[in-house]
Amino acid sequence: MVQGLVAWILLTAYTVSAVGLALYGLHALWLVLHLGPSSPARRPALPPRPPADDSLPPVTVQLPVYNEQHVVLRLLDACARLDYPRDRLQIQVLDDSTDQTTALVQARAAYWRERGVDVTVLHRADRTGFKAGALAEALPQAKGELVAIFDADFQPPAHFLRRIAPLFIEPGAERLGFVQARWGHLNADYSALTRCQALALDGHFAVEQAARQQAGYPFGFNGSAGVWRRACIEDPAVGGWQADTLCEDLDLSYRAQLAGWRPRYLDDLEAPAEIPPQLLAFKRQQFRWAKGSIQTLRKLAGPVWRSPWSFTARLMGTIHLGSYLVHPFLLLLLLITAPLLLLNLNPFWPLAYLSLASVGPPLLYAVAQRRLHGRGWWKRWAYLPLLTLFGTGLCLSNTLAVWQALRNRPSPFLRTPKFRVEQPKDAWQRSSYVLGLQPLILGEAALMLYASAG
Repeated sequence: MVQGLVAWILLTAYTVSAVGLALYGLHALWLVLHLGPSSPARRPALPPRPPADDSLPPVTVQLPVYNEQHVVLRLLDACARLDYPRDRLQIQVLDDSTDQTTALVQARAAYWRERGVDVTVLHRADRTGFKAGALAEALPQAKGELVAIFDADFQPPAHFLRRIAPLFIEPGAERLGFVQARWGHLNADYSALTRCQALALDGHFAVEQAARQQAGYPFGFNGSAGVWRRACIEDPAVGGWQADTLCEDLDLSYRAQLAGWRPRYLDDLEAPAEIPPQLLAFKRQQFRWAKGSIQTLRKLAGPVWRSPWSFTARLMGTIHLGSYLVHPFLLLLLLITAPLLLLNLNPFWPLAYLSLASVGPPLLYAVAQRRLHGRGWWKRWAYLPLLTLFGTGLCLSNTLAVWQALRNRPSPFLRTPKFRVEQPKDAWQRSSYVLGLQPLILGEAALMLYASAG
């Protein structure tokens, strides 16, 4: 009887995990099919008839930074060189740093002020609300009708604002809440790890975001390389920046869409950024994204399903917010496969048809590389097996993140360290920002041995 109960529990867990993973695969396949035949993502970024300077809306560029001595000057210089009327451009450096980043920023801000650029440094003595808190505190001092946001590791092209700002003044754009640009990569070819991350990010932007935009499904602001309409952020129905999740960007963008504001994604405008070269930094970033996404799911699943959106839009929005649930499903599948085999239980054939959904993610990444890189797409797509291994290795850490989010356990916003690594010869190992090993690595090593033995 006990053995029968154990068998039933294992088979049920296996079925739930297999179905969950299949839904994720079908979601990826649906997005690929919905995107359909499309032209390459890289098209001329400048509009054919740009508006006159005196008709452009004023823009405030907000740069939230925390201990970013390696990259902050590159960011500030790039923003100071943005091709936009000087009398309509304000730059706010939102500095929460506790190291020499503050001195570097103050000196470079003074340099650009002498050259006619409106640069303000807003330094906080504490990190209340973390990034969301810094953005919220700085907004009352912003001069712009539009607010552009860049994280410290980004290097926006000079034409960035010229490309996006006119979209907010087009006829019928009164309810355009935010515009998200596609992320590029400053160091995609630095290592196998960065190539894998580039492959994953390209899939998210070139297919997922593009397909959601095309289909009219809700999608998220990615926290950087985007522009908000200030009136949207300050709309009482939206509620402004809030710090109760680790994905304040995803949270705000969904609340804005629930309040009737429209998003827009630009596939043809790229803003490059640095990919974490350290595996532990990548893992920390994924932990934050996983926990923040599920926190947002807990917070907004109810409002999403009570919204007037179509059933398909509500379903796709829910799947989007819950996408990191794939990691607990994967971990559960890894843990119970060996016991099933030992008990001579074989649920694999009855569920074999679910494996057809596994074509979804590989196809998604292939289409993304084809859209971005043309005929040479397969050279980058060839890193998919390694990306799959990295994803499997993250399942324990990300499952912990999901568990903490579901239990509503708070945690601080832990930044992803940046090192200004652009060329293969650039080193990061001696930086004070390098992360040390954590106890969880023992569990991950044990899981690796267990999976190998199974």
